[in-house]
Amino acid sequence: MPAEAKTAAKAAQPAVRAAQPATPPLTERQEARRRRILHASAQLASRGGFDAVQMREVAESSQVALGTLYRYFPSKVHLLVATMQDQLAHMHGTLRKKPPAGDTAAERVAETLMRAFRALQREPHLADAMVRALTFADRSVSPEVDQVSRQTTVIILDAMGLDDPTPAQLSAVRVIEHTWHSALITWLSGRASIAQVKIDIEMVCRLIDLTDPDTQS
Repeated sequence: MPAEAKTAAKAAQPAVRAAQPATPPLTERQEARRRRILHASAQLASRGGFDAVQMREVAESSQVALGTLYRYFPSKVHLLVATMQDQLAHMHGTLRKKPPAGDTAAERVAETLMRAFRALQREPHLADAMVRALTFADRSVSPEVDQVSRQTTVIILDAMGLDDPTPAQLSAVRVIEHTWHSALITWLSGRASIAQVKIDIEMVCRLIDLTDPDTQS
């Protein structure tokens, strides 16, 4: 992860996280197991959406015991929200290989979010499953939801080219994130077209110009 992404991730984390005990890092074997679980989750969701992701089937497909699966992910909602974070991380890697080409930060962020949106559009069942999980998530899923939010924040700040965002810029990023997630929901429910999503994303990205210290008197 580049230095600016690390800075952004730290800046975006709520202060309460500092009071929580650190989670021990996974061993190489545990990380491989977790990767298999997330891959199985994504495959099942791609074929049949939220309802197709059954914990027993995920365990069988990833070749782990059902009890082990529940130790990693206490519920299907936990699993699918973690799957969304994993998908966003993969998109981030792809975006870094081919950065957005817009002249302004607002244009680059809009292009980045639309590229991410189109990637989800190619897997509508998977997108629907992950967004439904985010919608259903309660407080017990807060760590996984926070990971999704932080990953989205890093993607946006990378597109902006910022290594030291101001509080106003981070606030704008949060509003952009909310709009993007809302656009996903309205598109998945058939209440918004791709064209409308693009208009909304481009509109909200104008907040970046309003919070740029170099353009403020």
